[in-house]
Amino acid sequence: MATKNIMIVGVGGQGSLLASKLLGRLLVDEGYDVKVSEVHGMSQRGGSVVTYVKFGDKVYSPVIEEGEADFIVSFEKIEAARYIRDLKAGGTVIVNTQQIDPMPVIIGNAQYPSDILDEMKTKGVNVDAIDALSLATQAGSSKACNIVLMGRLAKYFDIPVEKWEAAVEKCVKPAFIEINKKAFDLGYNN
Repeated sequence: MATKNIMIVGVGGQGSLLASKLLGRLLVDEGYDVKVSEVHGMSQRGGSVVTYVKFGDKVYSPVIEEGEADFIVSFEKIEAARYIRDLKAGGTVIVNTQQIDPMPVIIGNAQYPSDILDEMKTKGVNVDAIDALSLATQAGSSKACNIVLMGRLAKYFDIPVEKWEAAVEKCVKPAFIEINKKAFDLGYNN
């Protein structure tokens, strides 16, 4: 199998590292060679967080170069726009429609762009926008956006839902398994 490349991007504290752990666990359990690498700035202060997940028969490096990503899973619209150049032509960006204002917007030096999703659609990629925050809240916790997005990503894979749910059970604390399984289901089915 040719190597597949997935980038998970977001803002610190949104759970992108748990999402990459879950994805890595699932793919290892499926028998793939998997490399996961995280790159982040001020992640504890709301800065940009990027995780690379590469898998296939044999993977030599976790780094995904510009134009190589098959998928970008983005926890926020501006983060999706920031990394869209890394998506290959015809690739898919799964983007949470949530808006988190960056510091220049908060202090009044900039405005949040209103046409981010439309602009991404002009780049020759597939844009799959989902209101992950509303679905996570419906599942029982606004913190489950990451698992809602993993549910949406699962739609693009030929891996049974039960195996994704088993990965959730392995990666999430027992007290939060049911909320996260519900969040996954809502992401998958909406």
